[in-house]
Amino acid sequence: MKPIGELIRERLQAEERSVAWFARKLSCSRANVYKIFRKEYIDTELLTRISRILDYDFFQYFSDHLKEE
Repeated sequence: MKPIGELIRERLQAEERSVAWFARKLSCSRANVYKIFRKEYIDTELLTRISRILDYDFFQYFSDHLKEE
C-alpha cells in the first residue's frame, strides 16, 4: 500500500495542478504541501479537504485495500 502523501502527489500531477495552486486551495504554504507529500498517514479532516479539492475519494483507496486483504 502506498503512503497517502505519495497518492496525493500523484493525483495532483494527474490533474496537472501546481503545488502553488494546491497550497492556495489548502490555505497553507508550499513547504507544508511538500510535508504532506512525505506523510505516510494523514488526519481524516485534512484528507477530506484534500479529497474535495482534488475531486478524488482517497478514502476509497483504503477501503479497496481492506477488501483485498
